[in-house]
Amino acid sequence: MRGSMQSYRKVSVDSDLAVASPHRIIQMLFAGALERLAQAKCAIEQGDVAQRGVLMGKAIGIVSGLNDSLNMDTEGDVANNLTRLYDFMLRRMSEANINNDVQAIDEVVAILKTIKEGWDAIPSEQHNISSHGDAR
Repeated sequence: MRGSMQSYRKVSVDSDLAVASPHRIIQMLFAGALERLAQAKCAIEQGDVAQRGVLMGKAIGIVSGLNDSLNMDTEGDVANNLTRLYDFMLRRMSEANINNDVQAIDEVVAILKTIKEGWDAIPSEQHNISSHGDAR
């Protein structure tokens, strides 16, 4: 049953990605990172070191992808500020993973939520103008 549910979720996400706008894809990445961080925090609280490592690795991969998607040419100051935030979050997530540091996860979640709220507030007519290269 669990395998079937995971397969269904993967097909659902793949289907969503196939029809999603670039702006929506970035929203999905933010949501995915936040979900993985929440799950990693639970894994730390339950003492599940292996699961924590897997989930933190996924969150780090998502934030790295967000960082890599920045369009440094178009939005210099905004992109530079975002890349500094992403770099900080990547360091804190690595520290959280190494030290089982729930507070570090909370810091990253707070920053990600703030960035996501700003991204979500972009009016639809401006979805083609952004500092993330994928959402041009």
